[in-house]
Amino acid sequence: MLMAILFLALAAAFCFLATLRLCHMFQLEGYKAPGYMRWLGEHGLKGYGWVLACAALFIAAFMGACSVQGWLQYVIFAAGFLGFGFCGGKYVRSITVKDAKKPLAYTARVKRLLATEAVLLALFAAGSYFSGRTIGAIFVLLAPFHILLANWINTPMENAVKKHYFNDAKRKLAERDDLIKVGITGSFGKTSTKFILGTLLSEKYHTLVPPSSYNTPMGLTRVIREQLKPEHQVFLAEMGAKHVGDIAELVELVKPKYGIVTSVGPQHMETFKTLENIISTKYELIAGLPADGVAFFPNDGGITKGMYDRTEKKKWLYALADEQDEWDIAAKDILPGEDGSEFTIVYDHGQREFRAKTKLLGKHNIQNILGCVAVALELGLSEEELIRGIAKVEPVEHRLQLLPTGNGVTVIDDAFNANPAGTRVAMEVLRGFSGRKIVVTPGMVELGEIEEQENRAFGRDMAHTADLVYLVGPRHTRPIYEGLLEEGFPEEQIEVCASLGEASEKMGRILRAGDIVLFENDLPDNYNE
Repeated sequence: MLMAILFLALAAAFCFLATLRLCHMFQLEGYKAPGYMRWLGEHGLKGYGWVLACAALFIAAFMGACSVQGWLQYVIFAAGFLGFGFCGGKYVRSITVKDAKKPLAYTARVKRLLATEAVLLALFAAGSYFSGRTIGAIFVLLAPFHILLANWINTPMENAVKKHYFNDAKRKLAERDDLIKVGITGSFGKTSTKFILGTLLSEKYHTLVPPSSYNTPMGLTRVIREQLKPEHQVFLAEMGAKHVGDIAELVELVKPKYGIVTSVGPQHMETFKTLENIISTKYELIAGLPADGVAFFPNDGGITKGMYDRTEKKKWLYALADEQDEWDIAAKDILPGEDGSEFTIVYDHGQREFRAKTKLLGKHNIQNILGCVAVALELGLSEEELIRGIAKVEPVEHRLQLLPTGNGVTVIDDAFNANPAGTRVAMEVLRGFSGRKIVVTPGMVELGEIEEQENRAFGRDMAHTADLVYLVGPRHTRPIYEGLLEEGFPEEQIEVCASLGEASEKMGRILRAGDIVLFENDLPDNYNE
């Protein structure tokens, strides 16, 4: 009896430790079963042989101990116990992320998930003890999937918790008729635009800018419930989406009067499936504005211009004057530099203009500034306030951010969530620097069927910009490698590395003063190869 209890305790401990490690990936996948199953198929089942060995040892130990008597029974059980511990440990180590960029956050939801898992394991142990080895072996075999069962059991409770907090945040906002609310969405540029606008509006208003990429219903709900104070006059709501209807849910929560669409392009294609779904989802912000609301669009000569044309509410169109002829506010006479840009903003049918300077890199950031200036003008800021605000805007972390070094090397950190448009901008910015140009990248993900062709196009563009390239992850970066070679880039100037650490180590041996290093994208831990 004691030996059976000890073995069941070991099996339960193995399943719990496996769930604890896998919970990290489940969290990174947004607690979504399809994303978790994708990761499991690509990475999480590589060490599944150890799980099979654990199940076999579970059965063998029980059968052996039951079929013999005396000291041999103890030997069989001890051998099975040690073997199970060894195999179980090997599997747990195989799914443990080393030096995680974003470790598992022990949120209330994770704690509830693990508590449910503990109850399931207690039931498994009891069932195995009273019903025999079969139930125990099956539970061990299904160890990688326990988290899905626990999440399914918890779903009604999690939905109730979300609804309670969501409605509480809605109530809090509804009590603030005086609060100016701005919604910001787009395939890329949302976070940068949010922080730019927050800096500008802070010249006149007490503005609440949610931190980082808080752009989900629960993220914004938390900000509203915990950070919104009576003294705040403006609330900026970044609105992210991976599915049709996601923006509509956020509009229902915030009910903004002002809405900015920063860009529309192929992002999160794995979940959206089509560009048309992305367009309709981003337009949910504009459709949800009140009749007296105001919409803001960049003139991209295509998708966002079409969204502007179909909008019947009050609207602004912003653009770079040397790229588009139609606009309500534009930037001209742009003087780019290695430490930012100087430009002239023209508005009011070309009748008014002022000169501004920014520390941000790239023309795309000037366009983002234009959209924010349009909102600020709508909200009554003066040109003097705008000039001060634009000069104060700091680069957003990991978005074409210049990092100081003490060795004469210039580092450009553009590691946040690369996309096709973003990589083209990054290459344009890199071309503006003098010195040997080095690119470190793992490529782009979540682009669905176009992922391979977009990464190959990235490689072709890079071939005309970079002098040295470090590709992180042999499988993800294969199309980039092929794109580089297609454009005649020297193969000996490409290094394919297994990790960012390996790439940094190799690059460190050859760096010299005057080099420019661009870190383009950094995949989360669930994309590690």
